Amino acid sequence: MTGDTKGVELREISDDEVERAVSVWLESGLPIKSQGRDTIGNLRRLREADPELFIGAFEEGRMIGVILGTDDRRKGYVNRLSVLPDWRGSGIAKMLVERCESIFRARGRQVICTMIEEYNDESKALFTNIGYKREDEIVYYTKREAEDV
Repeated sequence: MTGDTKGVELREISDDEVERAVSVWLESGLPIKSQGRDTIGNLRRLREADPELFIGAFEEGRMIGVILGTDDRRKGYVNRLSVLPDWRGSGIAKMLVERCESIFRARGRQVICTMIEEYNDESKALFTNIGYKREDEIVYYTKREAEDV
């Protein structure tokens, strides 16, 4: 871990910083769909539609973590959470999730969810530790126009 969280700033990611957010995801080992939903154009449109939920963690101007929230007006969704490896265990991920949660609560969302791939034990532990419960009765289906979307 590089340092504590005292000097870490959480703020909206600007349009010019979207590519850096993707780099943080990649450096963190988060798989992306670079030819599909995670194209720079798609991410910029998503950020433009709801910039408050496209959040970065910065230390001395360097982006060290990212979270992308989405809001369907019924539920808030925590997506694409990642923290650079040197900063893991410092509380940055928790800070990012709490920022997303506070935005959702201010909007009146009473249900906040996240989807975690089965292999991702680190994320499962984080969300369990901050009060999320696994919903085993929910089955997730998708219909994709192509494999990489």
